[in-house]
Amino acid sequence: MTATLGTTRTAPPPVRYRSWVYFGLANVAVVAILSVVTWYLLVDPEWSPWGLYPLPLNAVLFWALLFIVFAGFVCEFAGFDRLGQPFRGFAILGSAVAFAIAVTWLLAHGLGSLFTDFAADRDGGMGYFAGALFVLFGFGTWVMTVLNWGHWPWKSLGLRQPALGLCELAAVAIPTIALYVILGVPAVSATSTNALMSVDTLLGWFYSIVVSVILTGQTMDNWPWRVIGRGRNWAVALASTVGNVLVGTALYFVLVPGITMLLGTGAADQLGSAVNQFPAQLGVCWVFWMILWANAFGNRPTRCADGVNLMLRVGLTFGLAVVTFVVYYRFAAEHVLHEPAIAPGLYGNALGFLDWAILWTLFYVVGFQSYGLRRWAPALQS
Repeated sequence: MTATLGTTRTAPPPVRYRSWVYFGLANVAVVAILSVVTWYLLVDPEWSPWGLYPLPLNAVLFWALLFIVFAGFVCEFAGFDRLGQPFRGFAILGSAVAFAIAVTWLLAHGLGSLFTDFAADRDGGMGYFAGALFVLFGFGTWVMTVLNWGHWPWKSLGLRQPALGLCELAAVAIPTIALYVILGVPAVSATSTNALMSVDTLLGWFYSIVVSVILTGQTMDNWPWRVIGRGRNWAVALASTVGNVLVGTALYFVLVPGITMLLGTGAADQLGSAVNQFPAQLGVCWVFWMILWANAFGNRPTRCADGVNLMLRVGLTFGLAVVTFVVYYRFAAEHVLHEPAIAPGLYGNALGFLDWAILWTLFYVVGFQSYGLRRWAPALQS
């Protein structure tokens, strides 16, 4: 929002007004090219020589995303921000890849040598998946402390980066590990008989909570939690924690039948209980657009009434997510990315390629700060 003097307002030149659209679309094009080209080189099940699809590649991908959460969200790129571009971007990219490969290897070959549930040679790559499932809970907890809590209580204690981020990482690790041990490990264990829910249901339900965290914290400027909290940091944190669980759960129960209609009853029947994870599949498409919309399109609109701003952002990003979901499963996964069929007329796994695209969005738009395009970045007005 910007203040103006007097009673008249001079409209910006038309090209300048539209420049945020051009800048955003240029970022979309770069992210799409990077995502598809690197997919062909490293991942594609037909063209890539490495044989990494879908695991252990997806495990490395998830841990790389969590590194960006750690370094970028929680620690606000402390240390990296001293570097100029493009060295800053390459440092972030290299660190994320090194961290992800190291953690994936240590879990599969270190912890996996002690507990067979995490072993690299477990059938279907499930050992890699068992270790990487921790990342799902990390997306919910650490991202919420940043977007919804505003780094409370560490910022209120006067801490600054990197001490603030390191304290936040250590403290939030406790509930994250607890969630993983209670909900995650039993769901993916080959021997457990006391899982609270199946892995498909767990993925669909908890990822819906992650969607709520990003939707309310970023797209909706932390509404309604900032209103409920009335400026009290602890109240905002409490309201967002309880509220995101409730909103995410409601979203899950709405999306399961909605996605069933979107896929068609024949395909849904073929998927069986696996359809319960599809709120996560649509959710990752939504998260992709929410991240891209905030960082490449300036989270427009910003100058309408607050309620209008929020409704338009939600509607735009969700609409783009639905289109992306349908195009991916009905066309792109088969004809562009060469992924296998999962049901009649459906191909691929959006939690693979769309997370791949999210990672490249974070690398290029956030890490490299849209290097090469930044000179055309518009002013913040919309």
